Amino acid sequence: MSNSRSGPSRRNFLAATGVAAAAVGGMPLLSACGGEGSGRGEGRVSEEELTSILPTYRASDVAVEPDIAAEHGSSPGYTRWIPTDDLGASVPEPLGSGGEFTAMTPLWGTPPRPGNPFWTAMDEAIGVRMNWQTQDGNTYGEKLGATLAGSDIPDLVCIPSWELQGQIPQAIANRFADLGPFLSGDKVFDFPNLAAVPTEAWQASVFGGALRGLPMPQRIIGDVVPYYRQDIFDANGWEPPTSGQEFIDFCVEITSARNRVWACEDMKWFAFKMYGVLPDKPLYWKREGGRLVNRLETEEYIEALEWTRRLYEADVVHPDAVAASGDSTVRFTAGESLMFNTGDGAWYGTVAEQRSTNPDFHMNAFDFFAYDGGEPTLWARNGASIWTFVNKSLSEDRIREALQIANYTAAPYGTVEQRLKQYGLEGTHYTLEDGLPVRTEEGNIQVVPETYPFICSPESFLAFPDLPQVVEDYTAWQKRNLPYFQDPIFIGRQIQEPARLANLYDGFEDLEDDVVRGRQSIRDARNAVDEWRRNGGDELRDWYQQLLDEGDGQGTA
Repeated sequence: MSNSRSGPSRRNFLAATGVAAAAVGGMPLLSACGGEGSGRGEGRVSEEELTSILPTYRASDVAVEPDIAAEHGSSPGYTRWIPTDDLGASVPEPLGSGGEFTAMTPLWGTPPRPGNPFWTAMDEAIGVRMNWQTQDGNTYGEKLGATLAGSDIPDLVCIPSWELQGQIPQAIANRFADLGPFLSGDKVFDFPNLAAVPTEAWQASVFGGALRGLPMPQRIIGDVVPYYRQDIFDANGWEPPTSGQEFIDFCVEITSARNRVWACEDMKWFAFKMYGVLPDKPLYWKREGGRLVNRLETEEYIEALEWTRRLYEADVVHPDAVAASGDSTVRFTAGESLMFNTGDGAWYGTVAEQRSTNPDFHMNAFDFFAYDGGEPTLWARNGASIWTFVNKSLSEDRIREALQIANYTAAPYGTVEQRLKQYGLEGTHYTLEDGLPVRTEEGNIQVVPETYPFICSPESFLAFPDLPQVVEDYTAWQKRNLPYFQDPIFIGRQIQEPARLANLYDGFEDLEDDVVRGRQSIRDARNAVDEWRRNGGDELRDWYQQLLDEGDGQGTA
């Protein structure tokens, strides 16, 4: 999933990072996923109750030791290809009972034909028959809403966090099975690979007061990555800037419109990080002066918009970014823009695409910093943002069989199961050249359009034996920046805002883009925040405060 061809957006950043992400960090609180109301009744889970719901974590005994160890919660890194004979086996024999399952998942690209060798091999290894009902990832929400409103719901349904709108959260509680009787506590040991999924990912999988989601763990870091062309920087003796003013001055220095070189793309998302702006809902609150303050009400939010506006006024942003058109990644790889921000999913894919045509291409990420050059304030994400749910109409035996599918797809790196899921069959979907895997045409057609990873995934890892430099760069960047992350007060909670207040936030992204491009003013932004308060923002604040008060009686999180 590449970044948007019409400019960055919240949905595009989520989609660009979700599939590749891993879970770190989090604290158990409430699951307040329900309909209209104050969070009382069904869906309310205390810390003590949540502890009893979550699976017991037990590390995999077949996972391979990484070449680059995790540190500060970073992802383990693997820079070498593990020979087949050295792979472990976490599911040595098929554990399914031969049942057939329908599965609805998003897909970016062309769906593989049914019965292809890759799907067949996976089904035989698991012991099931999958009937994939893949849907265009770009319009997935439309199909998802219609499906959940009907009576013919697939056995397995993938729901990304960016589709948790309208009636979908309520449908999750009503339509999908409580997996707690099968996975809570030590029960998860019946599914060893699921036991090795990080607790933070399971914590974010509690919906409607029950453990319902099978998670794709995501990293605490990586939703916004500030990339730069290290090869061009090195050739010119440049170092990445380390403060907000230095960034603008540096951009002015290196921009040459005559030579069609601009310093950067739209850097609004980086600006939010630089100023410590809170994340999107429901993590968009903090305490200030004894009350909850929304991200929109903070001076950091306004200052980030003002700084980004200065970039545009300095004429250092690529003109196509000003017009919010074209593909920022294409401009970046062509050397027309030298810095841009998008999700971590772009890192490996962009380098891999450039390898044959531009072998000297080297993109890296510069470190976050506060505007004054000091230590940044960075906010953690929930431990998962994409889940698959199991139809509650299935029998207990069928639910257990569905969990065997998840147990297989959650196999860790360095196992036979993970190798098959990621690469397919050797000789059919990939070959080895100089000891490294090379995808065949069938591999690109059948394996690359992901299906099985959406059912459930293991703890995040970085393994690019064909591009070890990407692993080294990315893990090093994680380690340098992770110490500055902290938890927002609603971390780990699935919260469905009351329907009458759920759309208050709509329109602010468009407003932000207009403000930074000079089409609206900073005063317009402040006025919009005042209107947000009058139209329900203050009521929403009280609603969230009540959630906190009911959580532990002290309003703390």
